[in-house]
Amino acid sequence: MVPTSVNLQLHTFNSPGYQSIVDQVVKFFGKTPVHSLPPPVNFPGAGVYAIYCLGDSKYYQHFGVANREQCLDPIYVGKAVPRGWRTGRVQTSDNEQPLCSRLREHGRSIAHGAGLVVDDFRCRFVILGGMETDLISSVESQMIRKFDPLWNTTVDGFGNHDPGSGRHNQARSEWDVLHPGRPWADRLTGTPLQRSDVLAKIRQRFRNSTTAS
Repeated sequence: MVPTSVNLQLHTFNSPGYQSIVDQVVKFFGKTPVHSLPPPVNFPGAGVYAIYCLGDSKYYQHFGVANREQCLDPIYVGKAVPRGWRTGRVQTSDNEQPLCSRLREHGRSIAHGAGLVVDDFRCRFVILGGMETDLISSVESQMIRKFDPLWNTTVDGFGNHDPGSGRHNQARSEWDVLHPGRPWADRLTGTPLQRSDVLAKIRQRFRNSTTAS
């Protein structure tokens, strides 16, 4: 007989064990070595990474202080996935370097961004391969919830890619308004948020952080 209602308890799956595994990865991540951005050598693998600001920029003095002794407060958290990951048909080889490539891309973005110096940034990362590849999104989400990184949750757009030919009618992201210079972003023709509005969001974020502490 086909039910005439939906009993949510019969459809809801909960796994404390899964959360425990994600927490283990996040804990492991915090013990990984800190590298320059980008790292000094190429390496294979996919996974999750964090970027830390150590500079004394007027926008980001908070991070320069917080990360002076140890890199503890990331300004951005992201992931790099292997080919076929989004369709469930993961294809990996020892030659593929999605994590390394993504960090190099971020290094170029920062190098192009006005008011930023790439030498003021560091990164750390965890490589997830095999069955652990399925943890990538969960670990990234957990780290964003844990650290509330500024360039993930307050200033949007750092992780954006070139939208490609014929799609440059989009607006520049908040990050590109604040740090203009990425060649592809400078070609975007849409109406962006005002710089003063982006700065107001940053000030409010740190004002709230101070109040909470």
